[in-house]
Amino acid sequence: MKSHFQINKNITFLNHGSFGACPKPIFEEFQRIQQELEFEPVHFMQKLAGEYLKTARERLGEFVGCDAQDLYFTHNPTFAVNTIMRSLKLEAGDEILTTNHEYGAMDRTWNFYCKRTGAKYVRQNITLPIVSKEQILEEFWKGYSSKTKVVFINQISSATALIFPVKEICDKAQQLGLITIVDGAHVPGHIDLNIKELNPDYYTGTLHKWMLAPKGSSFLYVKKEFQNDLDPLVVSWGYESEAPGESQFLDYHEYQGTRDVSEFMCTPKVIDFLKEHNWKERSNGCKQIILDNYQRFCDLLNTKPICPITTEFLGQMASIPVKTEKPSELKEILYTKYKIQIPVMPLNGDIYLRYSINVYNSQEDLDVLYQALQEIIATTDLIKTAV
Repeated sequence: MKSHFQINKNITFLNHGSFGACPKPIFEEFQRIQQELEFEPVHFMQKLAGEYLKTARERLGEFVGCDAQDLYFTHNPTFAVNTIMRSLKLEAGDEILTTNHEYGAMDRTWNFYCKRTGAKYVRQNITLPIVSKEQILEEFWKGYSSKTKVVFINQISSATALIFPVKEICDKAQQLGLITIVDGAHVPGHIDLNIKELNPDYYTGTLHKWMLAPKGSSFLYVKKEFQNDLDPLVVSWGYESEAPGESQFLDYHEYQGTRDVSEFMCTPKVIDFLKEHNWKERSNGCKQIILDNYQRFCDLLNTKPICPITTEFLGQMASIPVKTEKPSELKEILYTKYKIQIPVMPLNGDIYLRYSINVYNSQEDLDVLYQALQEIIATTDLIKTAV
């Protein structure tokens, strides 16, 4: 599978989780659509774009388990959550319940909102190491109060790479009458996803990470009863359209004038590529490499796993606690000296070395990382291994 990707062969690439990697056949389809746009821009924008987007939505809806008319494409989940945030009508003192494992851009989005509305963003502590799913649920709901109006939760955390029990959280939130917003940036193409079964009010995910789409391809799903309450983040020709389409929801959010959305239109090719290459089987092989190496790296760094080493909590990423006071310097030396692309992630006062495994990776890539860490431990003070 490595031959399908354009990643620099001189780099040990262990950071698929940040921005993904696009295979050549999908990237070629991306460029083909851009060339079609340039060949006849007016016809493409006014006629073909809507047809291509409809087909792409239909294929994506089938893939993620929801009605195609209940989602639209966005460039990233941050755009999606900003759209939701600006349409919420919370009052001063109302609370948004979340965890202390959320993505930094999302924390900033909600902090921005709370400063302007007087709402409160409650980052409920989820203790590490994780012991069980029940522990997560018990600790999460300790943050609930009579003022809670919204639950915001990532399905797979970025810094800690942990899979959260979002189905159980959505179920209880529905019983309590709370609005549920799920950040599934790392989910599509990574772990099983059926949005209807999950039953959130809002769900956002990326295609450019684990689905391998071109950069800037994501989506926002909105449950039907909330669609007419969602204002467009950018008001354009679709707002109060003179030629209404199949739904006000799509008119308001899908059409924003001149912009290149070729990456969205690649979605059918993306899904065909995954099916052609038996992606679930390949993904399972990657997950096994994750599990096989987790304890090994913890032993090397003299730290402990942050969760049980099972697929209940880990997918194709794992975050290893690392004792360092210089995370930026550690990341830099791994890249400049050892040619390893891997993030060193700070969260809640702790530091994590997060490795991702996709089909272009092998055990040898992790062996390169292991040997580099051994040398760094032996020759520098960047990593502390003493108790």
